[in-house]
Amino acid sequence: MPSPFRRFYDAHCHLQDPRFGQDIGSIVDTCRAQGLVRLVVNGTRESDWDRVSALAAQYPDLVIPSYGLHPWWSRERSPTWLEDLEARLRADPRAGIGETGLDRWMEDPAPADQEDVLLAHLELAVRLHRPLSLHCLRAWGQLDAILRTHPRPTRGFLLHSYGGPPEMVRPLASLGAYFSFAGSFLHPSQAKKLAAFRLVPDDRLLIESDAPDQLLPSELDEFSLTDPQTGHRINHPGNVPAIHRHWPRADPALVESNFLRLFS
Repeated sequence: MPSPFRRFYDAHCHLQDPRFGQDIGSIVDTCRAQGLVRLVVNGTRESDWDRVSALAAQYPDLVIPSYGLHPWWSRERSPTWLEDLEARLRADPRAGIGETGLDRWMEDPAPADQEDVLLAHLELAVRLHRPLSLHCLRAWGQLDAILRTHPRPTRGFLLHSYGGPPEMVRPLASLGAYFSFAGSFLHPSQAKKLAAFRLVPDDRLLIESDAPDQLLPSELDEFSLTDPQTGHRINHPGNVPAIHRHWPRADPALVESNFLRLFS
């Protein structure tokens, strides 16, 4: 069901993900029909950066490209990854940085190496004045220490799908953080995340799909997609307006203002 507000913004998704298959055109058409006007498409490893670039070239009015090394894949990086990342950013003034960050949930996390990679992204974001999208799982103390002791982008940075402690929301906001709410947080089991988002300042709130991940509860999911390889249900970025409808705090006009402040 289309929303009466016709402009929506997805602060974090992965439209380049092969789980979407070949029919990206119909996904984009659905997004447009639902009123989505910008999708931040985040690369996660060097091997998907070309696909992110291609989507940004094919849909320049819709896709904002972002390039980074996710901690799950950062140990696969090439010796020239940082030079290649900077070259892509300089070639496209729209481009952001990320997804990158810290993850102690994964097996054998190598926290020191993750920190080195994150610091390289952070320095680029500061020097090139680009938006930065951060992932963090079970490493909030380490991330907080890094942000407090190193220069940060003056435009701020995004904590995508924020799942940290509620008591860290305001201190992180004071450092420049924006916080994006994902549809999976509407599951009844996610009460702690809802409590944290009640503390997010109005001017730091964003919405994301994280598609093809972070499925909404099945009864709220308005667009059914299936991974062609596994047959599993996956998330559609066109569900962003549904997140707004089912989480009334996310006023679309407010989110629009916040999105444009960070990503424009």
